[in-house]
Amino acid sequence: MKKRLTEAEFQAALSGLDVGHQTVEIARGVLVQGRAQAEFAEALNLSKGAVSQAVNRVWAAHEAQVPPGCERLTVLLPKHQAFIVKKWASEFARKREAKA
Repeated sequence: MKKRLTEAEFQAALSGLDVGHQTVEIARGVLVQGRAQAEFAEALNLSKGAVSQAVNRVWAAHEAQVPPGCERLTVLLPKHQAFIVKKWASEFARKREAKA
């Protein structure tokens, strides 16, 4: 699956993230506009790894966010209960994607 964000999701991921202007522009171009990472590597004379790192930094911040009304938990459960909770999480993620 290709990593993509809306502009609003992108802005939310940036909040509290200390990155430079170039990182923001690279990540916006790839994540919001759908441009190729190789395009930025060539245009800015950067390594592919540097461009990938810029994109991944913003993407990781996006994934770490907790949606309003939700709570992130870390728990130990018996396997049968963990199976049920994982199923709930999967259903929730599917519903969120359908709304987007």
